[in-house]
Amino acid sequence: MTPRRTPLSQLEQGIPFEQRHIGPDAEAQAKMLAQVGYGSLDELTAAAVPDVIKSAEALNLPSARTEAEVLAELRSLADRNEVLAPMIGLGYYGTFTPPVILRNVMENPAWYTAYTPYQPEISQGRLEALLNFQTMVAELTGLPTSGASLLDEGTAAAEAMALARRVGKVKKGVFLVDADTLPQTVAVIETRAEPTGVEVVVADLSEGIPAEIAERGVFGVLLQYPGASGAVRAIEPVIEQAHELGAIVTVAADLLALTLLTSPGALGADIAVGTTQRFGVPMGFGGPHAGFMAVREKFARSLPGRLVGVSVDADGNKAYRLALQTREQHIRREKATSNICTAQVLLAVMAGMYAVYHGPEGLRTIARRTHRYAAILADGLRSAGADVVHGAFFDTLTVRAPGKAAGIVADARERGVNLRLVDADHVSIACDETTTRSQISAVWAAFGAEGDVEALDATVADALPEALLRSDDILTHPVFHQHRSETAMLRYLRKLADRDYALDRGMIPLGSCTMKLNATAEMESITWPEFGALHPFAPAEQAQGFLTLIRELEERLAEVTGYDAVSIQPNAGSQGEFAGLLAVRAYHRANGDDQRTVCLIPSSAHGTNAASAVMAGMKVVVVKTADDGEVDIADLRAKIELHRDELAVLMITYPSTHGVFEEHVADICGEVHDAGGQVYVDGANLNALVGLAKPGKFGGDVSHLNLHKTFCIPHGGGGPGVGPVGVRAHLAPYLPNHPLQPGAGPETGVGPISAAPWGSAGILPISWAYVRLMGGEGLKRATQVAVLAANYIAKRLEPHFPILYNGPAGLVAHECIVDLRPISKATGVSIDDVAKRLIDYGFHSPTMSFPVAGTLMIEPTESEDLAELDRFCDTMIAIRAEIEKVASGEWERGRQPADPTPRTPPPRSAVTGSTATAARRPSSRPASPPPTSTGRRCAASTGPSATGTWSAPARRWTSTTTESACREACAGSGARRTCVGAGAEISPGRPLFPYDFFRTAALRRPSPRGRLPAAGAGR
Repeated sequence: MTPRRTPLSQLEQGIPFEQRHIGPDAEAQAKMLAQVGYGSLDELTAAAVPDVIKSAEALNLPSARTEAEVLAELRSLADRNEVLAPMIGLGYYGTFTPPVILRNVMENPAWYTAYTPYQPEISQGRLEALLNFQTMVAELTGLPTSGASLLDEGTAAAEAMALARRVGKVKKGVFLVDADTLPQTVAVIETRAEPTGVEVVVADLSEGIPAEIAERGVFGVLLQYPGASGAVRAIEPVIEQAHELGAIVTVAADLLALTLLTSPGALGADIAVGTTQRFGVPMGFGGPHAGFMAVREKFARSLPGRLVGVSVDADGNKAYRLALQTREQHIRREKATSNICTAQVLLAVMAGMYAVYHGPEGLRTIARRTHRYAAILADGLRSAGADVVHGAFFDTLTVRAPGKAAGIVADARERGVNLRLVDADHVSIACDETTTRSQISAVWAAFGAEGDVEALDATVADALPEALLRSDDILTHPVFHQHRSETAMLRYLRKLADRDYALDRGMIPLGSCTMKLNATAEMESITWPEFGALHPFAPAEQAQGFLTLIRELEERLAEVTGYDAVSIQPNAGSQGEFAGLLAVRAYHRANGDDQRTVCLIPSSAHGTNAASAVMAGMKVVVVKTADDGEVDIADLRAKIELHRDELAVLMITYPSTHGVFEEHVADICGEVHDAGGQVYVDGANLNALVGLAKPGKFGGDVSHLNLHKTFCIPHGGGGPGVGPVGVRAHLAPYLPNHPLQPGAGPETGVGPISAAPWGSAGILPISWAYVRLMGGEGLKRATQVAVLAANYIAKRLEPHFPILYNGPAGLVAHECIVDLRPISKATGVSIDDVAKRLIDYGFHSPTMSFPVAGTLMIEPTESEDLAELDRFCDTMIAIRAEIEKVASGEWERGRQPADPTPRTPPPRSAVTGSTATAARRPSSRPASPPPTSTGRRCAASTGPSATGTWSAPARRWTSTTTESACREACAGSGARRTCVGAGAEISPGRPLFPYDFFRTAALRRPSPRGRLPAAGAGR
């Protein structure tokens, strides 16, 4: 019999991308559906999703395309961008990303698919890389404590303002900003200040703080160093004057300039902020880039964002962990120091590695070269009669050209160079690492000048004030001196990656985090220079491809969510929350309802909700959660009635943080609207709704989305992220805008949320590509399989563990919660023990103790295949059997594999005649049964049977102020401890295990700060 011939048209289609993105194939889906008790995906979601919220119509999106077709479309869009020499400056500069960093960090899924390092045992590589970043920032700024990245320079400056107000002695007065500060930074500060009643005054501080301002009181001062105009001024007198007034002083500094200039810390600054973009991170039309903040030690507990500390386990082995987490939003909620959750870890790693690769000599060479070009440019202009405004500068010149500025900028553009038009009489020109001699000649020509670069180089003098030249050594730690060759750098990056766990190793089933596939085709275009090398303040006509992509993505996100308008400017979910709440606030004020300031938030909500509400000038009122995991309707109605005249907004997450589709969500929205309030639907769990329901249609007025969850931007180990905000038509006039790009938002907008007009535009092609690859039907099917996967896990685990919440049909949404509290009470085996035991078996633990203490929240996503889901379920079932051995007395409590961790590796010695190592003492605890199909995955996992021994019980030490005191207090106790700085908390929990099984050298003592220890051993 002749086989049926397949038509060419069908052969040409290839395998749809949907089948690459969705893990379980049709056969696997059928098996999973049978386990759950349904015959099809449509039947399952019809039962799980309440009728009242279901969308009646299919998504109106372009049909799915193949990977080749989508890449061709992206190439067409990229070709519509015109990349000129970026001499605009304003905090964004051309830079060379070393290829070894580009290939092995930015393009490496071992780095970009990891999650935030809350589980340090499987995050040691990333934590060390972040410690490199913190050490780099701390040494260059001259301040002892640096965080592990912020979102950008503008938001870092706004965070510094909030910190100054919180910790300073002056509780009233103004926040004073020097007039020579980056304009986008000033605008972001003003957006942040207004809702909380802070008055921002911008003034020329070149001659000191004006007396009339000093008389009003000043709680904080911000200085730019060097200034936005390029001027390098002596800022120390202003700092001293500010301190006399009791003010906290922040310096927004350029890290490359600080390789040559005296550090802000040495000049007396209390806080330093800025961006690390020019340290090897492409401009990307505005982002993402890692902002930074460094502070004096006494302010360490008020730092926003993450802080990495150096920890020591019971055996004296060095390891790293996130430190001082009690100040963060996920714990302190409305009392947190900041709403920042996702930051910019991937970009911080790149910037830190840029410093590791170049070292202090290399960075200073780049700085001197950049400065030399600026000096040569200035001399050539002066020789032609041009008026260079400042005699002291680093990389940026401001030139006075009365009435001719626009013409000069236009002429330079014709010659392939973008300059900054300051006003009708002034032009600004910035040199950077990529500046060439031909570009210098093009700028001269635009001014009608001529010059000889070679001749001027022989005679030109430096334009940096001698009194401000840096005299101390920088980047003294060995890590900045050991990796000069590409071989050494490559192996260092590989070593760190091998100590981490990311999606390239196995599933990361973190509830409410949506760790799904970040496809290579989606990622590919972000490194193209047509997207990566575009300056955010380039003229719109040079960015038509990017602007088209942004417009299409905003329109498609609006279609998916049911909203009328979307802004992609917020560069994190937390900032999307802030933008949405500001829109609600502005709407009420425009209607004369200034008194509407109460924000109702369920007790189970994510901590950023409450922190963002406070930032938006609102009063948080907590609504109880009922026993079934839904909002307590009676308590909600009581709170609505109590605050009816002051109610601004209700913030709810849907599906709820308990992993269920709440049946009464439409009724809840209606009651809030009847009371005059708005409804904010947190989009963190949108992966359970796409194609099935639209928040903007079932009662939401505003939502933020997480493109780094639902729409496939990778988490990057803790950032970058994008948090677009979608609104209904009545809130659209109050979306974010930007002073330097009018097209970035409505004229009536609330101001910029991010420093860049379109936020982290450089990674938007990822989400654009995902939507284009999947099409409307593919997106819906991805949602359905995500719901199926969660219910499959729930059904498999239900005979062994209680499943805490489900809907009326006995189904969960896209995640399920395993309740370990009864087991812990009966056996003493804690949730921590189970989570760490999962690491032993080669899995990243699910979310622990959120939203309910003593539980694990599991979100498998649609991307994990059935084999991986089964491996996870088999592992959990095997751990349950281990727990039973503890309960029966077969295993002694305190000696069983699921006992306190981390798995500190036993000391190792060389095996005679071999290069291998062996344990000096064997494990004395019982071996455990390996779960089905689960084995050792990588150096970040010990496999089914760990070889470590158990440590002494944890103790808690507080009020330890020095490293020596820490060691003395812990000596001989076997206690686990973490040293992060003077006045630091000594961790109560578990010692940290670096999971480097091949290390033989003894690890050195801990650092007293969130910086690298001086010796650098163990590298």
